[in-house]
Amino acid sequence: QVQLVESGGGSVQAGGSLTLSCAASGRTFTQYTMGWFRQAPGKEREFVTATTRYGGNTNYADSVKGRFTISRDNAKNTVYLHMISLKPEDTAVYYCALDIDGRPWVRTTPSEYDYWGQGTQVTVSS
Repeated sequence: QVQLVESGGGSVQAGGSLTLSCAASGRTFTQYTMGWFRQAPGKEREFVTATTRYGGNTNYADSVKGRFTISRDNAKNTVYLHMISLKPEDTAVYYCALDIDGRPWVRTTPSEYDYWGQGTQVTVSS
């Protein structure tokens, strides 16, 4: 049984930074794509970033390029989302997700991901 557990959310002022963590268990973590999505109130869940196994291919949503960085520590079965220069529009529940398809490129549609964490709230005030 795969489990993904996020942590690190919180409240920050605009311009601040946060790092989210997602610890995975139950599968050989290194073989699969790990991603981050977010969902703001009243909006659909949207792709933020993801990285394939071993970090060979990484993709970012245009809205976060240059501000967010995904990284993974395969030894710890953990993926991170480093966020800087946060904006109020980044406010959302952030979810990590696992795509077990094994393709060598990042997929960006939520329905293509097989496992999800419970989410962690990020609130950015102006």
